[in-house]
Amino acid sequence: MIHKKLRQMGNSWGLIIPKTLLEVMNINPVLDEIGITIENDEIKLKKYKQDKK
Repeated sequence: MIHKKLRQMGNSWGLIIPKTLLEVMNINPVLDEIGITIENDEIKLKKYKQDKK
């Protein structure tokens, strides 16, 4: 588990995701998007994969 503090960004709050974590998740922050879900009291992030039509 990684322990981080939230940072205020204007009227919102943000979380800085370490580069090593993005690498483990195979996420390129310039090209990729992430999916965010909330289950109970947890926020879950995963690489967003758009359905191909």
